[in-house]
Amino acid sequence: MSVTTEEKIIKNKLGLIKLSQTLGNVSQACKIMGYSRDSFYRFKELYDQGGELALQEISRKKPCIKNRVEEHIEKAVVDFAIERPAYGQLRTSNELKKKGLFVSPGGVRSIWLRHELETFKKRLKALEAKAAQENLILTEEQLRALEKAKDEKEAYGEIESLHPGYLGAQDTYYVGTLKAVGRIYQQAFIDTYTKMAFVKLYDRKNALVAADFLNDRVIPWYEEHDVKLLRILTDRGTEYCGNRGHHEYELYLAIENIDHTKTKARSPQTNGICERFNKTIQDEFYAVAFRKKIYQSIEEIQEDVDKWIEEYNMERTHSGKYCFGKTPYQTFIDSKQLADDKMLDRLHQTDNTIREVVSVR
Repeated sequence: MSVTTEEKIIKNKLGLIKLSQTLGNVSQACKIMGYSRDSFYRFKELYDQGGELALQEISRKKPCIKNRVEEHIEKAVVDFAIERPAYGQLRTSNELKKKGLFVSPGGVRSIWLRHELETFKKRLKALEAKAAQENLILTEEQLRALEKAKDEKEAYGEIESLHPGYLGAQDTYYVGTLKAVGRIYQQAFIDTYTKMAFVKLYDRKNALVAADFLNDRVIPWYEEHDVKLLRILTDRGTEYCGNRGHHEYELYLAIENIDHTKTKARSPQTNGICERFNKTIQDEFYAVAFRKKIYQSIEEIQEDVDKWIEEYNMERTHSGKYCFGKTPYQTFIDSKQLADDKMLDRLHQTDNTIREVVSVR
């Protein structure tokens, strides 16, 4: 007959009591059986009061019951989180108490976690989704919260990308100096929606080079696919910023009717998408290629860079927000219709504006 674990535990406790009686020494019995003196006297007291049954009761683990609030309180917390997304858990708890609903700040956070509302950003997304689904008219406070979040995103470069061509990120990266080639600078451009990347190497960095890169590699590609590039995000380097009347890069953007957004000063993480790409191409291409081959010119390096970029865009899957495990090029093709639809919407808005102006005249 097999002995259960519970019976073994009781047997050990009972054996400790009997051993202490046999030896006449509690300390020695505890040392042999591996128990403390406190445990012995607790077992002895229980045994004297209720026998083996009392020892059996303390060996049972009591179930840990989950702390649950009533359903109507949980619903009130969720609704209030969406209604007042800027409120923290303490303030939410206090406001609900005014309505006769008692839940602690910790309880509020537990409910938020269950419904994925634990951060201000997630609560804002829930508000936007509810407003879109139910055609809600947002209050002034809700609008201020959404506008504040939008401003903070733009200040740190976290600008929402709605479709291919909506926003591109451009950056200058110093690759290094080779004995036979000299200084090498990389101009990189990434479509923030599809993660399509473009790269060209130069022996200097200035406004003319930055504009030449767009004119040679980026703009022709968008034109070939009938997609309009609307805006470019850059840092505040001298190659990108200056007087529009004299600065070649600013002048080129004005001619192409492309908006220019600049990152926050002294914050390289603001243009994080380019910083991450620079690290990827440095680790996966430059660090390997410069050890395997001796280059004699920038043109020679450019040929190998172009091969790597083609593989990056056409064959390598990406985990970007809108890529869903597809390659950047496939993401571009699949989402191109979004850009076309947005362009039609803008044309309709322009036509309506012209009609309104004509009718007023």
